[in-house]
Amino acid sequence: MRRLKINEDIRSMSEFRSGVASFLKQVHDTKRPLVITQHGKGVAVLLDAGEYEVMQEKIELYEDLEISTLQIEAGLGISHEEAKKKVLKRINK
Repeated sequence: MRRLKINEDIRSMSEFRSGVASFLKQVHDTKRPLVITQHGKGVAVLLDAGEYEVMQEKIELYEDLEISTLQIEAGLGISHEEAKKKVLKRINK
């Protein structure tokens, strides 16, 4: 996802209502999120569907890394050689 451009990617609810189609196109074309405000405060973020999926995949990967790190710190990990043996054993079946 590309970095938000403040002067282009923050719009009020009334602007959003009157230009939904153009804002959907903007989000799709630029791959940047659109922040929608109400009474001067951010209330929603509009994302391109593909960018949302990429973001979800990254979050899942980071969560897996965190779990792995905690398991290793707790002594639940196995050595590289042991992991390699297990993988090769499965492949060679």
